[in-house]
Amino acid sequence: MASPRLETYCCPNRDAATQLVLTFQPEVFCGVCIGSASVSLLLSILQLLPKQGQSPRKMPKASSSTTILLLISVCDILGGLGIIFRSTVWIGFPDFIANISVVNGTDVWPSAFCVGSAMWIQLLYSAGFWWLFCYAVDSYLVVRRSAGLSTIVLYHMMTWGLAILLCVEGIAMLYYPSVASCENGLQHAIPHYITTYAPLLLVLVANPILFRRTVTGVASLLKGRQGIYTENERRLGTEIQLRFFKIMLVFIICWLPNIINESLLFYLEMQPDINGSPLKNVRNAALITWIIMGVLNPMQGFLFTLTFYGWTGWKLNLKWQKREIPWESMSTSAVADNGYPSAIGSSVNYQSNIHDSKKTTAASSQQTDEALSMLSEGNTTNDDRLSRNSPIYQGW
Repeated sequence: MASPRLETYCCPNRDAATQLVLTFQPEVFCGVCIGSASVSLLLSILQLLPKQGQSPRKMPKASSSTTILLLISVCDILGGLGIIFRSTVWIGFPDFIANISVVNGTDVWPSAFCVGSAMWIQLLYSAGFWWLFCYAVDSYLVVRRSAGLSTIVLYHMMTWGLAILLCVEGIAMLYYPSVASCENGLQHAIPHYITTYAPLLLVLVANPILFRRTVTGVASLLKGRQGIYTENERRLGTEIQLRFFKIMLVFIICWLPNIINESLLFYLEMQPDINGSPLKNVRNAALITWIIMGVLNPMQGFLFTLTFYGWTGWKLNLKWQKREIPWESMSTSAVADNGYPSAIGSSVNYQSNIHDSKKTTAASSQQTDEALSMLSEGNTTNDDRLSRNSPIYQGW
């Protein structure tokens, strides 16, 4: 799981609230993290691998939204690997982990492992949060017809730049002037917690607003495509709205326990004695949400693949398939349809005149279909419906 308490635990003089959760049944907690992260990792990879009988997705052009969805899954997979590695070392080498708590110890490897593994987990999940925000921005720009492949470079710069900047800044503030003397006062801990939860809170606040505006724009696109708003258009708009709702639902389910747990632990830190009997219920709630975090945080990767692509099945298709060159398939179909290669020239000339007359009216509808295809990426039903209704499909 991902929590700023992981970095705080690397401090020998850690606060009592952090000590409470990280020393509560550590073997059980790490076992839960390994189990949840392993299941999510395997199922996520299974979801992303090609399947038998799965038709290739037909996109009018490559979209940045498609790349962003894949990068979100990659960040979750790599973050899950970090959780598995950290929890495995925690269970398998208890003496090595015990040296983290030694003040003025000579062995730097336990502290290096503690800080390095915690930074790896935080960096990858933080990058996933930024990519999720970029997906909401890109969806909105697609509807406004302002996005393209060039924007993915800006998304990379913003996502990895901000993720690394906030992670390094938070760690530097927490461990200043050294790991042995960190956590001396909230002036070290609070900046670290802010840099950790800033992208998470950004997604919780900004993404619903951007998704709502995108859905409104989709309705306008559907109405303007053919001048009417039929049942098919209404159903497609509802499916896109449901897709955004599922994304936010998964995100809230997986990360709301972190906010609740951090609020409870921060409240305990403000108390003079967290072991007092009046705070028993608060301590129990903090420990329960801590275990829940170990289950839900790693599961985000698999749940997101279900939201993005649906269940893709168990039958893998690992055979390499040669990609068909577009102009080869067009010429072949032309020969087959006309029967004689010599008749292609006059037929193409006649058809080109027809296509030229339709080009202006089809361009707007084609652009609309491209935008809707990008938003419905991963939904085979939507893609097929768009391809059947698109002017390109009807023209061929």
